[in-house]
Amino acid sequence: MKPQTQPDQPRAVPSLRERKKARTKAAIQREAVRLFREQGYAATTVEQVAEAAEVAPSTVFRYFATKQDLVFSREYDLPFAAMFQAQSPELTTIEAERQTIRSMLEGVSAQELALQRERWVLIVSEPELWGASLGDITQSMRVLSEQVAGRAGRDPRDATVRAYAGAVFGVLLQVSLEWAEDADMDFAAALDEALACLEGLRPSPPVSPL
Repeated sequence: MKPQTQPDQPRAVPSLRERKKARTKAAIQREAVRLFREQGYAATTVEQVAEAAEVAPSTVFRYFATKQDLVFSREYDLPFAAMFQAQSPELTTIEAERQTIRSMLEGVSAQELALQRERWVLIVSEPELWGASLGDITQSMRVLSEQVAGRAGRDPRDATVRAYAGAVFGVLLQVSLEWAEDADMDFAAALDEALACLEGLRPSPPVSPL
């Protein structure tokens, strides 16, 4: 018997304080990325970022623990995980992945998407950031394996789960690299098309013995 889907829960409306904090954080990161692109990552100081964003350096560190965190961002991880697990059990794993990504990208403004691309261009063009990204990639693949394993009822170390997670992440990386080189690319459409090619990889729940 397939599990019953849960009814959609109403989303909580962010408070005024939460919205102000989100705007401040976005402004800091936007100015940081701009300065990193104009001056170079190593040549730009946190103090310069703070001045450009019209906040104190202590405020920058309140939102971003390190200078690298101004470029790296995992703010979508928890929303993605929740949306992925909430997808209908009727969907295959890759269909659930694609639907989740489509839903998340639909909620991203053109300005925010442009900022995410600028962040990615920085990562692939700055040796220090590219080296640091390897740890981030490892963490992302581990999280993806756990999410897929949870949905499929398998162990995250299962060979099928690991192969699937590696294939999905490989597609994400390849499309992102192409996006970094082509600002006019329709990232959402290209990513969805590429992920559709993985439809044959289905880490289904294990078959119970008779």
